[in-house]
Amino acid sequence: MYLKKHKKIVYSILFLSLCVFLFILNTSQPNNKVAIIKTPVKEAVKIPAPDLLARHSEKETKRIHFKLDSLLKRIHKRHDFNGAILVAKSDKIVYQNQVGTADFKKKTALKKESTFQLASVSKQFTAAAIMLLKERNQIKLTDTVNTYFPDFPYAAVTIKNLLNHTAGLPKYFWIAEHKWQEKKAPTNAEMIALLATSNVRRFFKPGRNFDYSNTGYFVLASIVEKISGTSFSSFLETNIFEPLQMKNSYVYSFENDTIKEDQLAGYRLYRGWRHLKIRSTVNDAIVGDKNVYTTAEDLYKWTLGLNTGKLLTKESLALMYSKGKTSYGREIPYGFGFRIDTKRQNSIYHYGKWNGFSTGLTSYLDDDLVIIVLEHTSYNAIKSLNNKIKHIVIDNFGV
Repeated sequence: MYLKKHKKIVYSILFLSLCVFLFILNTSQPNNKVAIIKTPVKEAVKIPAPDLLARHSEKETKRIHFKLDSLLKRIHKRHDFNGAILVAKSDKIVYQNQVGTADFKKKTALKKESTFQLASVSKQFTAAAIMLLKERNQIKLTDTVNTYFPDFPYAAVTIKNLLNHTAGLPKYFWIAEHKWQEKKAPTNAEMIALLATSNVRRFFKPGRNFDYSNTGYFVLASIVEKISGTSFSSFLETNIFEPLQMKNSYVYSFENDTIKEDQLAGYRLYRGWRHLKIRSTVNDAIVGDKNVYTTAEDLYKWTLGLNTGKLLTKESLALMYSKGKTSYGREIPYGFGFRIDTKRQNSIYHYGKWNGFSTGLTSYLDDDLVIIVLEHTSYNAIKSLNNKIKHIVIDNFGV
């Protein structure tokens, strides 16, 4: 009777007790589950490498860009200019561009990374390599070639004679073409050996005159190889190209080196419309007087690095930029690897021309201006183009 009367109350108490028991049991057990919070995964951000070359503002160079773009289009259309231009003022790039074709068979366009054969502009790299060895006390400018090559047939020729073209040596082009008997083009070492047996007379005794000489600079590169115990290519790569971050620069020897990606060939125009690739010759395996390949931007890195002391001391650079003298005291317009003009425009410069490549690197000292022109289809008006570029920049900079 009593149970029936309080049945609902008893069930309520039992239900409540069960709930309390279950709650206590649940809270007393360890929680092994880990809450997973999903967050959006971001793609890895690629941080671009810093631009090591400073550039003038768009406001300062707007008119220059318009005029030089127009000039490039005009000379490409009218004069078959296929090349690159870079202009810098006060250690900052003012203008950089390229126009035309890289490979006429594949019909590919030139690009920033296209590498040009520098021809004789290569000589300044050879001179710098010699000055690096001098700074390391591994050579003296008064050393004779016979110090390193005892069988060299032309006595009393000093390293300084080679650098400023007062050695009087015969032209190795002629010797290779008339005395070399092998099918494969001679290397520097083979040409040094050939000189010893060729019986070709020199032009004059060392120091008497100035005579621009490709032979002298191939001999200098050979001395670099002899002293360093490595190839001229490897020496430049380790001691110049890498320190100055010239990533698109190298030395190329015909038949001995593999053609690189973006390496240009030289062309000539045939019958006014067809571009024919110029074949390499018996002289194209020799390095030191030519055969440095680079881009306009890398060549500017070289100029900037050289002039700001990143490579050589001020004393070494002063020697490279100073006019030489004959043994009679007559001044000559050439330093070490550079031509020097102090009469007309106060400039340090060099031009090159070889197998379809036409090149120019000019520093106008009074205007703090550098102009680089590289071309590979036998364009023959580099000096004139250089002057046009200079006037456009001077007349329109900052306007």
